[in-house]
Amino acid sequence: MLHGLRTAIYSVDDIEAAKEWYANVLGFEPYFDEPFYVGFDVGGYELGLSPGEGKAERSGTGVTVYWGVDDAKAALERLIGLGASENSDVQNVGEGILVATVLDPFGNVFGVIENPHFFAG
Repeated sequence: MLHGLRTAIYSVDDIEAAKEWYANVLGFEPYFDEPFYVGFDVGGYELGLSPGEGKAERSGTGVTVYWGVDDAKAALERLIGLGASENSDVQNVGEGILVATVLDPFGNVFGVIENPHFFAG
């Protein structure tokens, strides 16, 4: 039986730089911080960072994790201001749901979603 999304893990070349960047993006430090793995508790879900050897391998599956935000446009602008590069601009995908993606400085796709129909609680 599935209990829902628990963890999204991004592979990074420089775990210290990635830890600093994501702490800045999230506004708080990780709850788990070891050389082999860094974990952030983001509203009850985990954003994990895993170090790669040299150039970290990226998933070729096309999987993108979207993190909930109150304002997709503001979130996209903030991420770009923090050093990410735009991957897809804010798009209305129907029923007032807005999504956008960036590439983090380590080559991972990081998605944001503004969904007025979803209330975590």
